[in-house]
Amino acid sequence: MKNDQQIKEMVRSKYSEIAQQNKTTNQSSCCGAGGCSTEVYNIMTDDYTALDGYVPAADLGLGCGLPTEFAKIKAGQTVVDLGSGAGNDCFIARKETGADGRVIGIDFTEEMILQARANATKLGYQNVEFRLGDIENIPLSANVADVVVSNCVLNLVPNKEQVFQEIFRILKPGGHFSISDVVIVGDLPAALKASAEMYAGCVAGAIQKSHYLNLIQQAGFSNVILQKEKAIVIPDDILSKYLDEPMLNILREGKVGIYSITVYAEKAKSCCGSNCCS
Repeated sequence: MKNDQQIKEMVRSKYSEIAQQNKTTNQSSCCGAGGCSTEVYNIMTDDYTALDGYVPAADLGLGCGLPTEFAKIKAGQTVVDLGSGAGNDCFIARKETGADGRVIGIDFTEEMILQARANATKLGYQNVEFRLGDIENIPLSANVADVVVSNCVLNLVPNKEQVFQEIFRILKPGGHFSISDVVIVGDLPAALKASAEMYAGCVAGAIQKSHYLNLIQQAGFSNVILQKEKAIVIPDDILSKYLDEPMLNILREGKVGIYSITVYAEKAKSCCGSNCCS
């Protein structure tokens, strides 16, 4: 597999391409760019259309969950969306925070930022902003966010441990996150791990579910709750590009599982001595 910087550049290039495609093209593909499946249906994406604040132009069909539905966002709060794309989760979060809240989207693909800003301008939102930046080094000061959300993005980042540490840093004491992501259970075949397309498609970059949850705890979070979990079934016509029949059988038999999870965790309130005071 490529080194970390090469992976980042590959992901940036792929998602720049995705930003210029329509949702139908993105959803018919395992990787979000280019039709790599003859079975045209959503592989990972959940349906956002019933959520208040949904903006069709901002939905590129790239997520694997509905983190904003589970994020317990309240009016007036500051919400940060990591890997904000065209602004889909940010606009839904803005519906929850209201005009008195603040929503900040972070994405490292310039084309996505431009598209998100254009969508925000059309909507007339003055309290939604989008910043170009790497979520391994989030361009925000410490203790600014009440809530952090992210949808199928951390699996694309080489240093997931660093991202969770950054989330902890930017959250206010007492703040929390709700993140949807892809994880695996069992040993993913090497051919999938080595594929750039499957990495950009949120599979090859996924880590073990147990390790993922451990990283959250190691970053200092408490009250870690698995809010939702669903199996992801990748069509055989995609997998056959990378795997022989014996390896396909291993996946069919359930010896390796690929899952979308939505996980919640909190940053403890500040403490003075032995008693919390805020």
